[in-house]
Amino acid sequence: MTDSQPQFSWGSIVLPAYLPTLLFSLGEGAIIPVIPVVASERGASIALAGLVAAMLMIGELLGDLPAGWLVARIGERNAMIGAAMLAVIGVVVALALPSVTALAIGILLLGLATAVFGLARHAFLTSYVPARVRARALSTLAGVFRAGWAVGPFVAAAIIAWTGSSEPVFWVLVAACLAVVVVLVLLPDPERVFGVGRGAATDAGEEAPQGVFRAIVEHRGVLARVGSGIGLLAAVRASRTIILPLWAVSIGMPPEAAALVIGVSATIDFCLFYVSGQVMDRFGRLWGAIPGLVGLSTGHLILAFTHDVPGNEAWFIAVAVLFGVANGVSSGVILTVGADLAPKRHPAAFLGAYRTIGDAGQAAAPLVVSAVTSLVSLAAASAAIGVLGFVGAGMLLRWIPRYVPGRRGRRRGEGPAEGTG
Repeated sequence: MTDSQPQFSWGSIVLPAYLPTLLFSLGEGAIIPVIPVVASERGASIALAGLVAAMLMIGELLGDLPAGWLVARIGERNAMIGAAMLAVIGVVVALALPSVTALAIGILLLGLATAVFGLARHAFLTSYVPARVRARALSTLAGVFRAGWAVGPFVAAAIIAWTGSSEPVFWVLVAACLAVVVVLVLLPDPERVFGVGRGAATDAGEEAPQGVFRAIVEHRGVLARVGSGIGLLAAVRASRTIILPLWAVSIGMPPEAAALVIGVSATIDFCLFYVSGQVMDRFGRLWGAIPGLVGLSTGHLILAFTHDVPGNEAWFIAVAVLFGVANGVSSGVILTVGADLAPKRHPAAFLGAYRTIGDAGQAAAPLVVSAVTSLVSLAAASAAIGVLGFVGAGMLLRWIPRYVPGRRGRRRGEGPAEGTG
């Protein structure tokens, strides 16, 4: 960092980076569980209700590339304010017209808003946070998202118990988004406060922000190699959230017991987010990515071979705990590797392309599980995901040391001292 840069402190990013994220994710976490319920109440079949819920993920996938362009053009704070208002519009659309179609459109708009919001925070931390603490900052961002998603369902449950209806829960997201706008308007703009310090100040010789498609062409090698491994990591992560509840039903586990086990798994996952950042900053990104992928893949393979054995519920509990640990120790690794690879002056365009690959993997996982289960069995689907996870681990083991600068991406005992970035 140059002498003109402000000294980094954690306190300087807590409010501008983490508070809006917590508010937005809390509102989103509240409505996610009730989307299928509201769709069913409006006459949707189970399959159609699932499709409506999936519009959130589809919207996020479709929004990643435009989000990269938007954030590069108007800045992180303006983009987040716009995303919050788009989410509000989505809720209004979903509630104003009592139809399944209106609900689907509203959830799609929320997905687009989520893409913009997430990319804006990712880009800001990529540019401002020093490399020596980058993994901790980004794993904390991932932890804040998870905290909001964990608290949101309890808020939803309380509102449903109070009102006797699911639709009022949507107003939690409206309140959260309005609070986000207030926070962003009242707080100093991080780009103005830290812009000079992070080397992004405008001057006569500075490059204009890179376009999204130019970024894809220029960085196609790293996106194809590291990005593909990251896409497989995202797919395995997404699969676990589908496999666990389906597996519990398949082996006849009582719903309340399954919910408790899955809740414990999620709690373990959340508790490890800062540990993940510490490990990656100290030993390198592979120490978060590889143990996480190997653990998730191993868990899927264990499930595949224990469906019909005595004590299958004990195996289910053990795998749920393993999933929690594995996902927890890799918390923030997708964000961190993206930040390591992105251009530091104008990261948004590259991050839009990078996040599209990760979200594509996340969106593909339910399709793979559904297709293989329909054609063969749930055990075969779990095994297929496990194999894909090991392929992803091999790809990241090969390519992260090549593309991530210095010791942040190296194998133990390999490479030079930490590079710039």
